[in-house]
Amino acid sequence: MFMPERIRLYDYWRSTASYRVRIGLNLAGLAYEAISVDLLAGEQTTPEHHARNPLEQVPVLEIDGLRLTQSLAIRDYLDDTGRLDLRPADPKLTARMRAICLAIACDIHPVCNLRVASHAAHLTGRSETRAEWMQRFIRPGLAAVETMLGAFEGPYCLGAVMSQADLVLIPHLYNAARWSVDIGDLARIAEIADNCARLPAFVAAHPDQVHAGSTD
Repeated sequence: MFMPERIRLYDYWRSTASYRVRIGLNLAGLAYEAISVDLLAGEQTTPEHHARNPLEQVPVLEIDGLRLTQSLAIRDYLDDTGRLDLRPADPKLTARMRAICLAIACDIHPVCNLRVASHAAHLTGRSETRAEWMQRFIRPGLAAVETMLGAFEGPYCLGAVMSQADLVLIPHLYNAARWSVDIGDLARIAEIADNCARLPAFVAAHPDQVHAGSTD
């Protein structure tokens, strides 16, 4: 009897990088076992998780006999293996899509990582520094992304068809809301968020659905 492969995702419910992967797996229709790595409790530093990812981060996806790290690499793998089709055929459009993805994943997200903001709060001795830090970097970063998105019209980042950029953008909006970042004037982002919020794959991946009722 054929036994389907077990796919495991090591993630944390509030991790925006993990959130990206959850959306991708849902869109691909892949059933997976979610294994929580509690970042606040420091579970990412255990020897077991260090062996999965020497950077001691989430997500880690076990699939096809591989152990994959980095959400953008995982997303590309799902496309490369035919589970998703979220890259435009036109290389010019693909380059613009990647620019949007990287603006969020490489310019905004790293400085707004929990470890970075917590270290800033430690250096100042003020717990309020964490929120101030997040607000300082998230708002101007998303304003720049809004300008990039203005080149396209339609329900998604690149217009009429969903792309990898939507999987990167939506999780970061959760982070913005969590830290009370005012982005209400960013109309293109609001339009895309509203359209994606209607899709079951995005809804099921939302942190509130993954860890309903948590207060940490």
